[in-house]
Amino acid sequence: MIDWLIKLDQEIFFFLNGLHQDWLDQVMFWISDKYVWFPFYAVLAGIIIKKYKWHSIIWLVGLGLAIAAADQVCSGFMKPYFERPRPSRDPQFEGLVYIINGYTGGHYGFASSHSGNAFSLAAFVFFLFRNEYKWIWTIFVWAFVVAYSRIYLGVHYPGDILVGGLIGTLFGYLFYKLAAWVHENKFKSVRT
Repeated sequence: MIDWLIKLDQEIFFFLNGLHQDWLDQVMFWISDKYVWFPFYAVLAGIIIKKYKWHSIIWLVGLGLAIAAADQVCSGFMKPYFERPRPSRDPQFEGLVYIINGYTGGHYGFASSHSGNAFSLAAFVFFLFRNEYKWIWTIFVWAFVVAYSRIYLGVHYPGDILVGGLIGTLFGYLFYKLAAWVHENKFKSVRT
């Protein structure tokens, strides 16, 4: 069963990795760069601060913890434990994987911390603002595009980003619930 899943994961990877366009290469490389998104993160933090004033520290710490937890589980635990080579680093696929700008990522890829981090942020922000902004679900589109860019660049299998995304969504939800509990139960007497 595991061999069948690995084979399916590889086949889906090669199909998706093969759907490249010259004009899209640098766009996907840019989308995958975590530093490019700092203005986006700053805007999200600004929205949280504007709404929650000094209580925003609870939400921002919760969000930071969600991202850190997803990142540590994916990169700190799973990658060294499973030691699954990235497609771009697997010797059996040398010359078959479409790679952009010579970027191959670290040696191991399961599970994707880019996907985990993006989906933890998306889930946390979605649950925080789901009753205020009808469009907030689109943050999952952003997370999906970031995750897909990793396949496009040849550094993750679909299974890597699927598992990373599930881990991120779980931590985003759990840390949202924890922050909501702290906000509701520890700051009852102090309202803005």
